[in-house]
Amino acid sequence: MKKDKNKIQGTAVRLTGADKVFYTIVDVFMVFMLIIIAIPLWSTITLSFRPNTFLGTNIEGMFLVPWKWSTSAYKALLGNNGFLIAFSNSLKILVMGVATSLLLTIPLAYVLSVKTLPGRKFLNILIIIPYVFNVGMIPSYLLVTHIGLIDHLAAVFVPGAISTYNCIIMRSFFEGIPNELKESAKIDGAGEMTILLKIMLPLSKAIILTVGLFYGVSFWNDFFHAMLYLNSNALQPLPILLRNILMASGMNEYVEVNAFGEAPIAAIKAASVFLSAIPMVIAYPFIQKYFTKGTLLGSVKG
Repeated sequence: MKKDKNKIQGTAVRLTGADKVFYTIVDVFMVFMLIIIAIPLWSTITLSFRPNTFLGTNIEGMFLVPWKWSTSAYKALLGNNGFLIAFSNSLKILVMGVATSLLLTIPLAYVLSVKTLPGRKFLNILIIIPYVFNVGMIPSYLLVTHIGLIDHLAAVFVPGAISTYNCIIMRSFFEGIPNELKESAKIDGAGEMTILLKIMLPLSKAIILTVGLFYGVSFWNDFFHAMLYLNSNALQPLPILLRNILMASGMNEYVEVNAFGEAPIAAIKAASVFLSAIPMVIAYPFIQKYFTKGTLLGSVKG
């Protein structure tokens, strides 16, 4: 019986019967996982386009033909000033948060990767302590209040500007860069700042984009800090508005259902969830090719 051959990096590999069974099981499992992910996503998309006149069940609605879809929910959301303001606030938090976090995390991770740094072990232990032991909500709230960040968008991203986990991943990546590059630069008279900017950063595109994606997803979906520190309606980000919309059908405490026009409230809920995911969906394909590389290289050393 002739065995199959697959070429992996130019080397012919013969697949045994056990290999074929294993890969078949993996393929079936991945298809199963894809179906589990795709069904709720498709259900949300079709629900967001469901017209107000639709009287069928949710299962029937999932197979509603596109020419019978209605864009009333999206028109209601995009035409509502509250949604546009919340979307704008979330974008501001995303951009300023990622920029602030990277500007703080990159220098800290690089400093901790320098093996000749005096007290390096103590500093590494020091940044792990708040990661293991959470100070709690009340001390955090008192600190944010004391430094005057209440009712400022900075209150959402400044308290969590440096993630210990992301810092450790980036530190491990910097440690994996050959030390000879730094030594040769020092011989030419370069200082630590020059080494960081001219040597380390150009070689660290993968880990910077990976960590930036981690920070971006965290800030974009941040609900708790916004609810805790932002009291003004004009500063509410998208997660808070989504929570209000999801509650609007049961109680009108925060958002009036009628404020979004005549679109079905269920369609508005689905459309708001779908719109909130668009920025991350757009960003991920551009970062995906660096994502695996950055994560793996950043976890080689610990």
